[in-house]
Amino acid sequence: MSYLIELECSKCGKRFEADRVQTVCDRCGKPLLARYDLEAVGSVLDRDSFWGREATMWRYREILPVRDERNIISLGEGYTPMIRAARLGEKIGLGDLWVKDESQIPTGTFKARGLSAAVSKAKEFGIKRLAIPSAGNAAGALAAYAARAGMEVYVFMPEDAPTVSKVECWIAGAHVYLVKGLISDAGRIVSAGEEEKGWFNVSTLREPYRLEGKKTMGLEVAEQFDWTLPDVIIYPTGGGTGLIGMWKAFEELEELGWIEGPRPRMVSVQPSGCAPIVKAFKEGAEESEVWEGASTIASGLRVPKALGDFLILRAIRESGGTAVAVSDEEILEAVRLMAKEEGIFPCPEGAATLAGLRHLLEEGSVDKDDRVILFNTGSGLKYTELFTLRLPVLDPKGEIDYGKL
Repeated sequence: MSYLIELECSKCGKRFEADRVQTVCDRCGKPLLARYDLEAVGSVLDRDSFWGREATMWRYREILPVRDERNIISLGEGYTPMIRAARLGEKIGLGDLWVKDESQIPTGTFKARGLSAAVSKAKEFGIKRLAIPSAGNAAGALAAYAARAGMEVYVFMPEDAPTVSKVECWIAGAHVYLVKGLISDAGRIVSAGEEEKGWFNVSTLREPYRLEGKKTMGLEVAEQFDWTLPDVIIYPTGGGTGLIGMWKAFEELEELGWIEGPRPRMVSVQPSGCAPIVKAFKEGAEESEVWEGASTIASGLRVPKALGDFLILRAIRESGGTAVAVSDEEILEAVRLMAKEEGIFPCPEGAATLAGLRHLLEEGSVDKDDRVILFNTGSGLKYTELFTLRLPVLDPKGEIDYGKL
């Protein structure tokens, strides 16, 4: 089922047993990365092995961490469409533009990938109680997958998190608590309660397996483009697990010999009201500083400091990529533009990638002939409270002047 062999600290390289419950490195406190016997994988699989497999992220089960398929908790997540955005590309002056549309995934967000993997591995370890700090979408995904697994869940999210996320968690039976503050404040509550409440903390990168679920986005990009990678991937960055995971996926695919040539330039997009990665990148720093007074309508990007910030910055620099900040006004404009031109209603986080791309085209960081992928990480239907509409009302009982419509 799985060729997982060990876990390795992403910072100091210390090795850990994969068949015991692990969190972060006990030496330096940094995230652990799953390592696989890729030589053995390559002896039993090739690129054609995936024909006929289920259209979910579990099609890549040999390089995912669950050993017994009976422990997989799935709602059909993954293998989301890669949509050619020709009209949008023409509008902004780009000839080869694509949208990887995660809005069509269960729970309406890419978070389902990571939580499917984390909950499945927790089940394999016999864990019964989970807790998470979240801006909204990760909590909703955890609540859904834990409900399917029969686990107890505690969710802590900022009190101004999207209403849909609060309802989503409550309706799935989670214990939902609102926090006066940011996701970092919610994270402190979860960490402090680990010993007293006995829950397992599935915060971003504080366990090794959410990353493996997110990694599958990179595997899909490669497979959907017939194992030829694009020039640029633009990714909205809060905790950054997806960007880190894709970079890990490309490394594994190279070792397997399934891809050749340069990897994509990885671009991190953040809102100007919370842009610690952008600041650190421009300053040449290896890690980011805590962003004070974080504020943005893109709640999933309101992360003052990511645990894996050094991994995000490493991937950007190794790829020859960059980091860009965009305003909330630009994000809202991009939501409308993507919906109007392509029929894709993106979450504000996903729309931030389009806003970022427009900056990159203006400054020449992206060429008009580059193949570019925007990651829409969720559905705009979860954020309708951001929009106030004033629409005309017609009285069907009276005479309607269609010439004025």
